[in-house]
Parts: sequence; structure tokens; C-alpha cells
Amino acid sequence: MAAAERTCQIGMPLALLPIRGLTFLVNMFTNISYGAAELKAPDRTVRLMKVCIPGGSGQVGTLLARSLHAGGDDVVVLSRRPALQPWHVVAWDGHNRGIWHREIDGADVVINLAGRSVNCRYTPANRAAILESRVESTHAVGDAIAAAARPPRVWLQASTATIYAHRFDAANDEWTGRLGGDEPDVPSTWHFSIEVARAWENAFQECDTPRTRKVLLRSAMTLSPDAGGVFDTLAGLARRGLGGRAGDGRQYTSWIHEYDFVAAVRWLIAHDEVHGVMNVAAPSPVTNNEFMRVLREACGARFGLPAARWMLEIGALFMRTETELILKSRRVVPGRLLDAGFEFKFPHWPDAARELCARSSALRSSRRAAER
Repeated sequence: MAAAERTCQIGMPLALLPIRGLTFLVNMFTNISYGAAELKAPDRTVRLMKVCIPGGSGQVGTLLARSLHAGGDDVVVLSRRPALQPWHVVAWDGHNRGIWHREIDGADVVINLAGRSVNCRYTPANRAAILESRVESTHAVGDAIAAAARPPRVWLQASTATIYAHRFDAANDEWTGRLGGDEPDVPSTWHFSIEVARAWENAFQECDTPRTRKVLLRSAMTLSPDAGGVFDTLAGLARRGLGGRAGDGRQYTSWIHEYDFVAAVRWLIAHDEVHGVMNVAAPSPVTNNEFMRVLREACGARFGLPAARWMLEIGALFMRTETELILKSRRVVPGRLLDAGFEFKFPHWPDAARELCARSSALRSSRRAAER
């Protein structure tokens, strides 16, 4: 789902004004921070694309926009809270028709990531906001594509690997994976996430866009060293000695390195024969116990205090979030990507953790130096 925020707050209506970044200065900082090896100069032998990313202002949208923009593509992010970026940012409300429709008409690719954060308590108000933000924005994007004189050739729609059942016995791929919602041994609040995921996917399937190829992204958590992201939070806990197992540690963690996420998106855009459900996750999910042990080693942490389930319940209450985010067993594998020959740069967690920790350390050092 969308990048986590501490609370779920409904934003105020925004003026529909495009915002253009200070491209040179921001690009210079971006290339220094993230390395020229991954942010390459555009290949002028390849036709550049216009890519529209509704809901692209969170962690996943930002890293995707950053990579596509660095490659020379024309990136337009639709956001409820426009902010200065090196790519174009246009305001929208995820529901009503507006000038943002013009950005979809003529775009080559639409990647819809819109949806309010699930990192909050599942109160009635938050439940409504989480569900409506996904269903309504998906219908809005579908309507814009259907009405376009020049519709995009492909629509990549965010979903979530959370749609699969909480299980330990086998991995979930696109063919044999078991959808969740009827597990007898999980808290009733966990079923809400499945309901949202099903409604989200149904909204996408209901959209009639015959001139546009449709791909559904059941994505695992995308890990990058960006400040405030999932990895940054987990690595911070590990460095402080709090990176022990959660609960009994048996639950599986599905994940994907940001470089592989971006590469998978590019691959899906390029392969016109691919449509339907795609799991976007590294091929080697690990238990929470193993995930945190490897993370501690990569971060140089000597120990990590474990957190019992009752401790997590209390912590979640004070942090206004849900324990499902860490206790649900998500054992998801990218069957279709692997079957098609997609190659992961970081298929295994130890290699990914070491690279992410090294880059995180470099970024923190850069920020400290800038503050002096």
C-alpha cells in the first residue's frame, strides 16, 4: 500500500495548479545522494515516455518518479498535497474531474498508487478513508483513461501482497496463492485489510479501458534508505538495540529492494504481452526472526531486544497503528516475473540489507555534514 504515515488525515481541497521543480539543483542533490550507478543519463536510442503517477508523492511514488525522471522520461505526479520536485506535480483530489485529466490524455503510462495510509488505528473514520480513497481514485483514473482521446497504452494499478492469506505452510504465487479473509486464527481487525484489497482490485477490474493494457501490482513492502520510509524506520530500531524479533518471529516477511521494484515496473511497461495480476516481491521471503537478525548484522547492531505480542499491542495502541503490519505472515513470491525470465539484482535479503545499510549510512553522514 501507500507509504506509511503516522496517522490517516483527510486533506483539504487543493487549488489545481501544476508545480515545477528547480530541476538543476534538485537533480544535482539527487545524483550526489543516490549514486550515478542507478541514476543513469537517458539512453537517447530509446523513445522517452510520458508517465503519469496518481498518488505518487509517497515513498514508493517518489523513488519511482526519481528513477524515471533521471532516465529522461516526462514524469507527472498527481498529488493531494503538491510539493516542489524536479518533475511536474499537479494537484488532484482523487475523485472529481479537473485539469489533471489532461495529464492522462496523451500519457504513455499511468501508474496509480493512490490510497491513504494504512498505518493508523482502524477506527470507523479511518476505515472509511482508507477504503474510499482507493476505490474512488481508481474509478477516477479509469474514467479519465476511458474518456481520453489518446489513452495510455498501459495502466499499472497498485494493489498489495497483503491480499494473500496469513500462512506459514507454503508461498503464495499468482496461480496457487490463497487469498485471505477467512483465516480462523487471526484477529478480526486483520480481515479489514483483505476487504480493502479486494474492493481495490474489483474497482480496477470494473474500469472499461479497452484501448489500454491493465496490470495489477500486488506489491510487497518496497525498501529504500529514504528518510521516513519502512527501511529507515526498521534500521533505526536495529541501531538502537530494538531490532529483535516481533512476537514469535515465525511470520514471513515479503519485501523488494527499490532497484528491483523500479526495474520490475520498467519491465512490465516494456512487455506488451503481460497483463493481469503480478506479484512484485523478491523471490526469497524470510521469517521475521531471520529478517531482523540479518538487518542487525548489516547495521552493525550487537543485539536486538525482542518484542512479545502483548508489548506490540500496547505499542501499537500508543503509536496509533495496528499490529497486523508486523505480525501478519506475508509469504509472497513473484511467480510470473520469474517464469518470464525477469532477473532480480537483489533476490536475497542479506545482500539487499547490506546495500541498503551502506547507502543509509552514507545518506545520514551527508545530512549531518550539511547541518554543521
